[in-house]
Amino acid sequence: MRSELFDRARENSRPGMTLQNDKMLRVGLDGEVLARQGSMVAYQGEIDFSYEGAGGIGRFLKKSFSGEGLPLMRVTGRGDVFLAKDAWDIHLIDLEEDALTVNGANVLAFETGLTWDIRRVEGAGMMSGGLFNTVFSGRGRVAVACHGSPVLLNVDQPTFVDTDAAVAWSGSLRAGVRRTMKAGALVGRGSGEAVQLSFEGQGFVLVQASEGAPAPAPQG
Repeated sequence: MRSELFDRARENSRPGMTLQNDKMLRVGLDGEVLARQGSMVAYQGEIDFSYEGAGGIGRFLKKSFSGEGLPLMRVTGRGDVFLAKDAWDIHLIDLEEDALTVNGANVLAFETGLTWDIRRVEGAGMMSGGLFNTVFSGRGRVAVACHGSPVLLNVDQPTFVDTDAAVAWSGSLRAGVRRTMKAGALVGRGSGEAVQLSFEGQGFVLVQASEGAPAPAPQG
C-alpha cells in the first residue's frame, strides 16, 4: 500500500515538539511537557496526563481575577503525543534566553524549562477583558495556535492590533492600550471597537486573521 501519509509518518520521528502538519503538533516525549487541557487527539507509548492548574497560588489568583484562559495539563512519560486545537494553524517559537508574550487563548503547549506568568498589559484597567496575557521567558519551545493564517509584523514604528487578533509579541516591545477617539467608528473586524493594543520599540507581533472562534450561543 502506498500513500504520502506513510512517508510523512516515517519522516517525523524526532524528539521534542515538531509539526506533524499545519494543524497538528507532535511531541516526541521522554520526560514531560505542559499542554492545553483537552488538546490531546492521540498518543502512543506510556503516557500520563494530570491536571496542572495555574501552577502556583500567585498565578491562580491572577488567572481567577483576569479570566485569562490557560487551563493546563502536565503530560509525562515516553512516547508520541499529538495535540491540536479545533484545526487551527500551529506555529513553533523557540526562546533563546529572551521573552515572549502570548494571548492565553493561543497557547497550545510549551516546554517545562520555560518560566511563565500571567501579566496585565500596561494601561489596561483591572477589569478590562482580554488584556491579561501569558509571558514566557528563558530557553525552550512554545507552540501557538492561530485561528487562520497569521501575519508576522516587524515593529519599528507605532503599531496597533485588535486585542483578540494579537497572538504573540516579543518581550522587547512596549505594549499598551489605545482607545479610539470616535468609539462609533467601524474600526477593525467588529463594529465600534474602541480599544486596541499598541506596540512601540523594536520587535515583532504575530497577528491572526480572525478574532478567534465565536462563542457558542446560549442554550434555552
